[in-house]
Amino acid sequence: MTGTTTTGRPRAFDEETVLDRATEVFWRHGYEGASLSTLTDAMGINRPSLYAAFGSKEQLFQRAFARYHAAQVARARAALAQPTAYAAVEAFLRSSADGLTAADHPAGCLSVQGGLACSPENGRISEILATGRAATEDALNERLSRAAEEGDLPDGMDARALARFVMALSEGHAVHAAAGASREDLQASVDIAMRTLTSVRPRD
Repeated sequence: MTGTTTTGRPRAFDEETVLDRATEVFWRHGYEGASLSTLTDAMGINRPSLYAAFGSKEQLFQRAFARYHAAQVARARAALAQPTAYAAVEAFLRSSADGLTAADHPAGCLSVQGGLACSPENGRISEILATGRAATEDALNERLSRAAEEGDLPDGMDARALARFVMALSEGHAVHAAAGASREDLQASVDIAMRTLTSVRPRD
């Protein structure tokens, strides 16, 4: 009796490439606005291939968002590596403003545009996006809490509230970028924010 070894047919596409294409569709249209036809056309695959590789539209979104979010968190952590809290907040906001208006992807932010207004049956998508935004806020809070411990924030400054304020500004910028605000518009807003945030510098 001879044994035979069977192997699955190799996929005729690169998963990272098709995930990037799917990400752009979700980014432009939101989760509910991204039809399967629009997704498969952009990804260059058919529906059976989509289901075989990713399982479902929701699982495709989860994979696409995880890839997107990992890149965003890496960029945020690079900004937060600045030596002072003030410099870290400024780097975070300026990097965010640049990313929100970059020419190589849709304006705005997938975390904000992907599914804030989902119907109840797609509530899981809103939860995924909210969890992603919370993770970024947690990274900010972690950095600012460390600054407080090091005496790099004024006594009594609430690191969590400050992190939430910075996130709210960044998320507001995402909405404005999606509506057509330019990089210069957002950076001018950061200029004002940083003048306001001089209070985060500890007094001598």
